[in-house]
Amino acid sequence: MINNNKIEICIGSIDDVVKLQHFNVDRIELNSAIELGGLTPSLNTLLAAKKLVDIPIICMVRNRPAGFIYSKESKELMLNEAKLLLDNGADGIVFGSLNRDLTIDEKYSLEMVDLIHRYKKEAVFHKAFDLTPNKDEAIQTLIQIGIDRVLTDGASNGEIVKGIPLLSHLNETYGKEIEILPGGGVRKDNILEILNKTGIKQIHMTCKKKYFDCGEYFGLDSDELK
Repeated sequence: MINNNKIEICIGSIDDVVKLQHFNVDRIELNSAIELGGLTPSLNTLLAAKKLVDIPIICMVRNRPAGFIYSKESKELMLNEAKLLLDNGADGIVFGSLNRDLTIDEKYSLEMVDLIHRYKKEAVFHKAFDLTPNKDEAIQTLIQIGIDRVLTDGASNGEIVKGIPLLSHLNETYGKEIEILPGGGVRKDNILEILNKTGIKQIHMTCKKKYFDCGEYFGLDSDELK
């Protein structure tokens, strides 16, 4: 925690976990394939990460890139993936599922929340929230089904500073019932503006850069995080 602000870092590999050992962060969102928006990490990656750091690790459960409207088979798979990760020490699960009209997939989300809360872990709804047509209705649904935290850029399509008005509204209106976690386009040159103008006391960022070691991939940029 820095100046009473929680710092969550979104990462996609065990190499990123190694780099994080040198920083005072409060929480990890563990993914694979950051370049695809983040997919479910492998079980072995979670187990290795837990050996390296002693901070909460929230695991993404998302079985494919692009879109948040899932088949029955995909939903069953993701529930099983969530259970496997929770059985092996995940401190929470971040997920998101929408109906075809882009409203919250309430039935499936409740199944996921019930599973996560049986382990007494955190249920986090990711940026699928930003696609919903009515943000107040969407967040009320998330509160009703028991989501602990929602990750959002304020529906700004990655230009999070433009999302500050919505982030502020969500925090002021619903912040006592659900945690609002700003994320998506957070940079070292806008992080203070986001925190100061929204009044939110936590932030989510990737601090990623593109590496070119025998091919291109995204990884944690230690200089940006510092």
